[in-house]
Parts: sequence; structure tokens; C-alpha cells
Amino acid sequence: MSLKEGLTVYRDQEFSADQGSRAVKRIGDVRGLRAAQFREDAGPLAHPVQPDTYMAIDNFYTATVYNKGAEVIRMMATIIGRDAFRKGMDLYIARHDNQAATIDDFVAAMQDASGVNMDDFKRWYHQAGTPDVVVDDAYDPDTKRYTLTVRQTEKPLVVPVAMGLLDDNGQELATRLEHETEPTTGTRVLLADQAESRFTFVDVASPPVPSLLRGFSAPVKLSGVSRDRLRFLARHDTDPFTRWDSGQQFATVVLLDMVAGAALDPALIDAMAATLDGAAADPAFAAEALALPGEMFLADQMPVVDTDGIHTARQAARVAIGGALRDRLRATYDAMTDTGPYTTDGAAVGRRSLRNTCLAYLTASADADGIALAKAQFDAGRNMTDVLAALAMLCAIDCDERRQALASFHAAWKNDALVLDKWFAMQAMSPLPGTLAEVRALTAHPDFDLRNPNRIRALVSSFTSGNQVRFHEASGAGYDFLAEMIMRIDPTNAQIAARMVAPLGQWRRFDARRQAMMKAGLQRIADQKDLSTNTYEMVSKSLA
Repeated sequence: MSLKEGLTVYRDQEFSADQGSRAVKRIGDVRGLRAAQFREDAGPLAHPVQPDTYMAIDNFYTATVYNKGAEVIRMMATIIGRDAFRKGMDLYIARHDNQAATIDDFVAAMQDASGVNMDDFKRWYHQAGTPDVVVDDAYDPDTKRYTLTVRQTEKPLVVPVAMGLLDDNGQELATRLEHETEPTTGTRVLLADQAESRFTFVDVASPPVPSLLRGFSAPVKLSGVSRDRLRFLARHDTDPFTRWDSGQQFATVVLLDMVAGAALDPALIDAMAATLDGAAADPAFAAEALALPGEMFLADQMPVVDTDGIHTARQAARVAIGGALRDRLRATYDAMTDTGPYTTDGAAVGRRSLRNTCLAYLTASADADGIALAKAQFDAGRNMTDVLAALAMLCAIDCDERRQALASFHAAWKNDALVLDKWFAMQAMSPLPGTLAEVRALTAHPDFDLRNPNRIRALVSSFTSGNQVRFHEASGAGYDFLAEMIMRIDPTNAQIAARMVAPLGQWRRFDARRQAMMKAGLQRIADQKDLSTNTYEMVSKSLA
């Protein structure tokens, strides 16, 4: 299963990247990986890509098996090169077509096709957790030598670090390691396979800025890059993924400072303004660069999660950016409007994405102009992307237009089950204070059906996994709601019930009061008579 699903996800990612913007596709995949798999790795349900034991195999259709499994295969391609990887795929299929193949069979094909020993690399399949990688560097002006040190804080894995060096103008430098005779221009791959790996570059004219993990070459958490370097890389890096990621990391530092009581760093607004100024060149990338890190991602960066503080800080930043850049945002919104027929080519998708990102900032302050703009986009109904984006923004604002839009959408799509799932999900993810009460009421709605897994995910999982500020309300009512729903669903759909346990399993990351309430919810489920093996396994691991 680990091989089949990991390879399937990797194959799909590569196909989709070839159909549009490779950088934007990679950004989306990494967002999903960090949101789901990194969180899984950090909790009690962490497991290797190739699990050794299980009570219910259904419980291993996870982000680790699927998404991290794809990343492991991607790392193999990065290490041996795309041409050798293609030869390895051909060899693997020639050897094992119509057979029940194993991970060892697959890795052996890659090793034989490339001549690269992969024995140590296979630890990625057997070691749970997201590696923490810390970087440090030093430049010697007398010898013109630059040393990059990569440290791993856990048992070391083979980590491919795709990287380059930039000068102080953002220009790519030709690089030569001390044992090499010829320099390499552009991205190179370093293999960090020790607790401490040192790489020394020679003939470096001035202190460079390292650009690391280009294309997210390994699923690790990277630290040791200064705030000033993040700002620089967000403006100048030649690798689009690292440019985006540096911007996200810089915004994360700013927002977490705000959670701690600091004022918004004006440099964040300046960075957003610079992105808007160049947005026309690549609207899809600009949309990604303008989006602030999500609340779940920010929570994952805190030793003790403060969901209220995160939501308040992020919302304050959105309002400040929307106010300071209102004219530019509106001009970009208007410029990205398609007046011709609806198309699904990459350019059109990028324009819609940027337009809706601008709209999100324009509605952040919930003023009359922003509400009117979102409602006008919703009413225009040009395409489902724009309609859903406008509906999501209206759902975050307590106004008559919100209620009108929800009623209109339900009337139009009540007979299309998959589209109606969006209607439930939008309400579940609203940050408004009364959301939990609305979600409870929606479980009694005629269109809600506990026998429909998609509907359960749309309403219940969207609330418990996608609405951090309301699920973790201080009263603990969100935890009670989830425990009740798991106990209701388990008798008829144990697989779905088991997968819903994970939010409660994050209890160790919260303050003592919330910990106690989350553990109490888990214990209520564990005490349930005739609990399924699926749900029991997930609950018992979460409580351990």
C-alpha cells in the first residue's frame, strides 16, 4: 500500500505540474503536506511510511502513506536525477509487471538503474516523524571559502538539499565545492546524511546568501535562516518555490510576533506591495505569495498553541494589508477580471486565483464596500470558483448579504450533492462566534445524512480540522461536539469515525485546561460500549 499510494500521488503531482505552473503546483502540494502530514508526524498517531504493525489496516490510509510516500519517491528522483529515475521506472515495470511488488523491489530498480547505493536512504520508509534540520554558515574573506553546515537533531536520514548561492543583488553564483575541479551553475543537490554535514565552497568572492531546499527537495523542517535573509530570498530567489516559502516563513515570524504582542512589521506590507506590483507577470504565483500562512500552520509553529491569539493577529494583519493597499488591490482585482468565455487554461486559472486573493483582502475589514463587492461577484455567477470564493468571504461576515447568499446557493444547488457539500463546509469554517451552534443545527438539516461520508467530512471535519478558532473555544464545547459525533458515526461507519479522532489527539500541544477537556472527550469515546476496532486503535494511541 505504501508503494502503490506513494507512487500514485507522485505520478499525479508530476502530471498536474506538466499541465500548468510547476511552481504553483508544488506550492499547493507542500501546503497540503505541511497542513496534514507534518501535523500527523507531530502527534500520537505518527507512523512510518511503511508501518510495522496495525490493529485496523483501514487506519493507514493516511497523509503519511500517501503524501509523505510521494515525497520519499520524489527524493529518490532528486538524488539520482530524472533520467536515471525514468530508467529505474522502466526497469521496475519490466521486472515486476503483473506481480505483487514491494518497496524493496522498487528501490532496488532505482539503485540498479542509477548505480547509486540506496541502502541508507531506505530509512525514510521506517522512521516516523518530520526531521528537524538546522543550518549554519560561515564565510572566510581571506581564503574566499564559504562553509555551509547542516545538522539533523534526530537519527540522521539521507536528506537531499537542493540549493544555490546568491550574491547581494540576488544573482545566481557559480559554485565549486573544495573537491571539485569545475564550478556548477544553478541548482545543485547536496546530500546531508550525518548528524552534522559540512560543505565547503571555494573561490566565493563575497559572502553569499544560501537558497536552500529548492523545490522543497526534502520533507523536513528547516531552521537557522535569519529574518533578514528570509526577506531577501522572498524578493530575489531565482527558485520560485523557495521565493514563496521564504515569504511565508517571514510572514510567519511577523505574525507570531504579533501573537506575542508586537505591532505589525511594516516590512510585511511592503513585501505584499512588491508582489502586487509584479503580479501581472505570473498571477498564479502572485496569488500564492500574497496569501498569509494559515492558522493551522501558525499553530504548528508554537510550543503551546494559542488559537485565539493566532486568529486575532492574522485577522489584524489582513485588515492592515487590505487598508494600506486597497487601491492597488482593487486595481489588480479589476485587471484580472475575465470578460470573455470561461476557460480552464493555466493563465485563466491564475487570474481567477489572484482576483479572489485580492477580494479576500478587500473584504477583510468587513466594510460596506467590501461586502458589496463580494456579493456582486457572488450574484454574477460567472463560474463556480468565483461564486465559492465570494461565498466563503461572506460567510466570515455577520451581514444580511451572507444570509442571502447562503439561501440562494442552497436553492440553486440543493439537488447536486457534491456542490451542496461546499455549502455545508463554508458554514462550518466560518470564524464567526456562533459557528458551533450553526454546525450543531446543520446536523439536523434535511440535507445532512450521517450515512453520507462526504457530507460528514464537509460539515463535521471542516469544523473540527479547518476551523481552529471555533473548535478550540475555551468552553470546550467543540471537543464535546466532536466526541458526540464520533460516537454517533462509529456504529455505521467505523472508518470515518476513526479518522475524525485526530483533532482530539493533538491535546499535548495546548494549555492544561484544554488538554484536560480534550482528553476527557477521548476517554468518553474509549468508554463507549462496542466501540469499533478502528476507532479504538486511534483513541487508545491518542490517549497513550
